[in-house]
Amino acid sequence: MMLQDRMFLTGLFDAAVGAAEPEQILAAHLPEPPKGRTVVVGAGKGVAQLAAAFERVWRGPLSGVVVTRYGNVCPTQFIRVMEASHPVPDEAGLKATDALFERVKGLGPDDLVVALICGGGSALLPSPPPGMTLEDEAELNRVLLASGAPISVMNSIRKQVSGIKGGRLAAAAAPAKVVSLVVSDVPFDDPAQVASGPTVPDLGTREDARRLAKTWKLRLPEKIQSWLDGEEGRAPLATDPVFSRNEVRVIASAHLSLEAAAEKVRQAGIYPVILSDAIEGESRDVAKVHAALVREVILRGRPFRRPVVILSGGETTVTIRGRGGRGGRNTEFLLAFALAAEGLPFSALAADTDGIDGSEDNAGAFADGVSMERLRGKGFNPADLLMENDAYTAFEALGDLFVPGPTGTNVNDFRAVLVR
Repeated sequence: MMLQDRMFLTGLFDAAVGAAEPEQILAAHLPEPPKGRTVVVGAGKGVAQLAAAFERVWRGPLSGVVVTRYGNVCPTQFIRVMEASHPVPDEAGLKATDALFERVKGLGPDDLVVALICGGGSALLPSPPPGMTLEDEAELNRVLLASGAPISVMNSIRKQVSGIKGGRLAAAAAPAKVVSLVVSDVPFDDPAQVASGPTVPDLGTREDARRLAKTWKLRLPEKIQSWLDGEEGRAPLATDPVFSRNEVRVIASAHLSLEAAAEKVRQAGIYPVILSDAIEGESRDVAKVHAALVREVILRGRPFRRPVVILSGGETTVTIRGRGGRGGRNTEFLLAFALAAEGLPFSALAADTDGIDGSEDNAGAFADGVSMERLRGKGFNPADLLMENDAYTAFEALGDLFVPGPTGTNVNDFRAVLVR
């Protein structure tokens, strides 16, 4: 890939991330200061940066605790930042969950709880129901992540098998008012889906979770299935009066970030197209659709004329088919895309806006029309790597991994394809 293309695509990613810059978005959505105390709680891969920014823009005393992924911390003065494991929960996550509940205990009607919520909180806040262990919840996460089910299905089940998700943290804070400031990383920006909604209940029921598990043919662990089939520990409904004073604000989203990237494309004199900010489905299948669109543009000049930058977002999924190689949904998308569009004149970047794709150190990767030819020249079979879900190895071998480090925000997948 030409260096100028790589720099251009990186600039688009930076514009997308910049549109979700914590201090800027928080300043525009601050609640009214309370008569009583201000307590900040939160969870997510970018929550430490949100907490630090909140301290800078809030006028008045505050305290609190938030939990983020290992390695994503940043300095704060008044808000304690705890670390835990993502995407599979660990003991540190249990301690963090306890700390959040402890922090909202004993609050009164004049107190305010500000909940900073962003993607990744589901794994960072384990809270297994009575009779279950952390390992049971970790196994549930592993099963869901390997299933290929969309995030809405995963969260529907998680909320019914948890002591904190589905609005339970907000319920525990009553009678204090809870204002949830949400950085959305889910399709269509439903705040109840972000981090499985610890402070935002939704309309889903236990019956919905059971139906979805059957529809997706999920082979849940026996303990989990038994709990789901029972009636104990149902998630509270959004109509519960305990939530009547609370407010929920989506302060950043994939939609706004893609618009920022599109404006950057226009400034370069190129036509931008946003396919959608809510694309779901198997990464490799979404890749084939993108590749077919690029081929149509190149061969027939429709539905867009060149030069064009095709942008898209959302949250794809990866079903583990092989031995389970290295990589996340964005690198898998790009490997499948580069295979399907091989030989065409394109340059592409696919990356997670939080800076980490899956469990590796990269946000995603770059590719162009000759990437697969180069990979074969290094002794690798791209199709075999895709079958083994080992996209990280492919782009590591090419030197085309995209490693910006943690960005401090999370508005889901970012894909940009430049067709000159």
